[in-house]
Order: sequence, then structure tokens, then C-alpha cells
Amino acid sequence: MLSNGDLAPDFTLPRDGGEMVALSALKPSKVVLYFYPRDDTPGCTTEAIEFTALAAEFEAAGAKVIGISKDTVAKHDKFIAKHDLGVMLVSDAESDVCERYGTWVEKSMYGKTSMGIERTTFMVDAEGRISHIWRKVKAAGHAAEVLEAVRGA
Repeated sequence: MLSNGDLAPDFTLPRDGGEMVALSALKPSKVVLYFYPRDDTPGCTTEAIEFTALAAEFEAAGAKVIGISKDTVAKHDKFIAKHDLGVMLVSDAESDVCERYGTWVEKSMYGKTSMGIERTTFMVDAEGRISHIWRKVKAAGHAAEVLEAVRGA
């Protein structure tokens, strides 16, 4: 399990619009990685809209915001268009990055267990180290909490 101070596992994944993004290529920016279960579901939509509303403030604080789910790039593109989102979304279709960050977990709903993404956010500093982790995130209000941490970092 990753902890504060650990080197953030690097990745290169396809993003909305079809380009590739590598975490290491974003240095020396701070990076907010928010892992979420699925595009266009209530909590995930709330979280994406709130990060979008604060996107300019994250940028002013020197941080890039990236949402990560198993959804395809095509689904990300539709999600962005439907809700006019302004954050980068990347596709971890094979859940490799989710596994390396410890967000691919067994979940239980209505008495059934399945594997899925646990809503988790990581703040990565300019050197590529994890400086803050939020686990089992509640979507509403989360982006503002992360922004305060970014500003304080």
C-alpha cells in the first residue's frame, strides 16, 4: 500500500482526445490523481464537475488534475462533452495503474462482491512523491478539500 513520501508509480495512459499522458512528463508540476469508478454515474459526475469548477484555481496553484478510471477514451470523450468537463481523464482499461496505486479492490454492494475502483485521490509533489492520500472519498466537496491541500503544499 502506498504511503505519503513514496515515489508515485509512473504510468503512460491514453487520455481523452486520444493522446497519451505520462505522469513523469508532468514534472515539475504538482499532480492530483483522482481515481473514480465510472463515467457518468452520480458520484463520479459530481466529483468531475467540482474539479472542473476549480480547474483554474488548481492551475494557478501549479497543479494538474487527472481523473483515472477503467472507462475507454471514447466514454471519457462523451462524459466530457455531456458535462462540459475541464479536467483530463485517462483510461486504465486493464486496471494496471489502479492496482499499482492500490485502488483496485474488492467491493461489496447489495450482498454481492466484485472488483472495482475505490474512490481515492493522490497528491503528487513536484519531485514525483506522494504528499497526500485521500481514501474512500465522498465526492461532494472533495475537490475543494484537495485544492486547499495543494495550496498548502
